Amino acid sequence: MNNEQVNLNQYDNWLKDDSDIAALVLRQWLVPVEGNEAVIFPPTYAKPERMREEDWTGYNIDRFEYGANVCQIDSVGSQANRIEPLFKRDKYKHLIPQVAIKATTEGKERTIHILDASHRAADAIVRFSTLGPELHEAFRVYKEEGNAEPLARIAPTSILFGSWDSRSTQAKFPRIIRSVIRAFDVKELHRSAQYSTIAGEILEGGDAEVTTKGPKAELGLAHVPSVLTHGGIQVLGEIRRDASINFVSIRTLATCSDEESTYNLRRYILGLALVSLTAPLESSLREGCQLVPDIDRPAEWNLVRHDGVRQDCAIDHDQAIAFATVAAEAFGVKQEETAATFDSELANILLGLNETERKQLFKQGPITREAIKQLGKKSSKKSKGKNS
Repeated sequence: MNNEQVNLNQYDNWLKDDSDIAALVLRQWLVPVEGNEAVIFPPTYAKPERMREEDWTGYNIDRFEYGANVCQIDSVGSQANRIEPLFKRDKYKHLIPQVAIKATTEGKERTIHILDASHRAADAIVRFSTLGPELHEAFRVYKEEGNAEPLARIAPTSILFGSWDSRSTQAKFPRIIRSVIRAFDVKELHRSAQYSTIAGEILEGGDAEVTTKGPKAELGLAHVPSVLTHGGIQVLGEIRRDASINFVSIRTLATCSDEESTYNLRRYILGLALVSLTAPLESSLREGCQLVPDIDRPAEWNLVRHDGVRQDCAIDHDQAIAFATVAAEAFGVKQEETAATFDSELANILLGLNETERKQLFKQGPITREAIKQLGKKSSKKSKGKNS
């Protein structure tokens, strides 16, 4: 689609303050690449303290009294972490500012893209970088003035997928886009295996010891059995991805300028959301769990109003990219890459402070060497006052 043919205002009815649109919802059915009822492997988690070892399979499965169960295949957070790096690709990178943070470890330089930071713009890799003060101010003006524009100009996906500046300003952006994959009516399986060691047999001059513990097992010099561990699930029901764009959250976004700049901000974030939700699903979630769309059950797109009324509203990926591109141009996305530097010495200085001093630093503003210096002067004056 030619960008000149795209109407920048085409979704404004969704974005105006008095809109009756609550969300755009996607329901998509998936199947394993091996086919229906194939065994797939959900994510595994540590055993909760309240559960007995023999009752814990490692999977997140909710069981109900009437016999049904639901297994989590990919969480909201995991889905966000899969979708967000999309904007590093050549096809999409023009849609957001590209921010890279350089860090030096043992004499080797490493570059971390902000899209790979676990807590996005609120992550420590950003907070202790040369970009830290600018992002602190962006969170502050949103918290105190409701102005989301500064953060959108540096890290718009931190608005899109949610972020919380929990250690400093307490500014919180709820997720605008969320996606989760679940399997319904599953049957748990187990598997057993044994690691066999040729080196151990040679070392022993015959059969090697069979054990799961000790230095021989640790070094691969013993036969190590693994019996009845988690062996995946067979899905007897359906695998379903449920995703949505929350228009209520988009409509809370504003700038400190005129109405048109606020609409440009909302259009821009909506464009990124539409691209994210319509992008082809990453099929390989983990080893043993590769899912593709079910061609026999087309995805359902619905625009949901506040009164619960639903209407079909399919948007294809090319349309989403075209709109997002025009919206990004109107918003004025910075095209050149921003390079910041992680200050490991600053982080180490902060580690040397006590808890009270660290909390005081976070409350008073961005973490900088000057801020730490000023804190030291204040502490010195207090000490002198107590001793006089």
